[in-house]
Amino acid sequence: MKKPPAGTATHLIALDIDGTLIGRDDRVPPETVQALELVRASGHHVVLATGRSLVGLLAAARRLGLAEGSAVCSNGALTVRLDRDTPSGYVVEEARTFSPGLVIHQANRLSPGIDVAVEDVGWGWRVNHEFGPGLLNGPQKLTPLEDLVAGQASRVALHANQVADHADALRHLEITVTPAGHSWLDVTAPRTSKATALEQIRRLLGVAPEHTVAVGDGLNDINMLGWAARGVAMGHAPDAVREAADETTGTIADNGALPILLSLVPVPARRPGLSQLGAQLAAAAHTAAERAPGPVVVRVWHGSSPDLAGCEVHTLRAGRWVRHAPIPAGRASTMRDVERAAREAGLTYPRGEEGRRRAHWRTTALRPGARPAQFELPLTYA
Repeated sequence: MKKPPAGTATHLIALDIDGTLIGRDDRVPPETVQALELVRASGHHVVLATGRSLVGLLAAARRLGLAEGSAVCSNGALTVRLDRDTPSGYVVEEARTFSPGLVIHQANRLSPGIDVAVEDVGWGWRVNHEFGPGLLNGPQKLTPLEDLVAGQASRVALHANQVADHADALRHLEITVTPAGHSWLDVTAPRTSKATALEQIRRLLGVAPEHTVAVGDGLNDINMLGWAARGVAMGHAPDAVREAADETTGTIADNGALPILLSLVPVPARRPGLSQLGAQLAAAAHTAAERAPGPVVVRVWHGSSPDLAGCEVHTLRAGRWVRHAPIPAGRASTMRDVERAAREAGLTYPRGEEGRRRAHWRTTALRPGARPAQFELPLTYA
């Protein structure tokens, strides 16, 4: 059984969405969002890895409170960077495409009248027949079959009764075919999977292979679970998925992903009674001190209102300040809130000697393109 070493090293945790974070009831438990924020505050990289289209990924990411970082969708065909500062909320980092003509024509011969959908990245789908409710993420545009086969595609969805029986026949066309039940096939470029996309992200982020974690429940997660040093199957996953994993957690009804997320959070941040802001500051300060002993500061900045537009913990490495982790609960709070949460978490900071003993926030050096009204407060454990 593969197990990453214990400790506070930076991890990459890849998470399937449907059946892992969001159930059939379409509910996002608040505990899941809070745990995701704690994992990020601990300095780990949370990467959504889903079979959903880009439109479906973005909708889920918003509900999960994720507005930054890498994400994988369309079963590995698209790698994007979530970025709240861009008009669309994302930047496409890589799109693996293929010519869909042969596979669409062959699928139509094997299953005459088959429903075909070609992903229109960032918008929805071009379809030859309208797909039923809930089958596709995003709007649909009826398109003649001869137009669907033209050009390049990142992903093609095929829907027909027992179409999965034709998966091997279509794989001979040297494309990636991923079943999702008996009536659905996803088609992507050759050698495309969640695992291939995640490996590129891992290398880019500089995360060690032994510090990778993946959680999923579907057949399209098998490669991802094998790629991770710690592959975790949801309790309701099919036998083939659980056999591919290193361990099995609870079902989606039990919020089985939650204990896996919390296992990456340092113990001081899980102390009962801590506020979300206090817990996140404790997680960031603890992991920052473990990874790079030295000065730690919480850095905040304002937007157009008195509330904070952002909050991060930075550490001094090789003579320069670098971001260690975001503090999501700091957004829309105040500098006083941060001070109170720091004390609650057992952290101290410079204060005046007399009177109200106000915290000694300092203005950071403004650089070209720096955020306006930026302040920082040194933190240490009491």
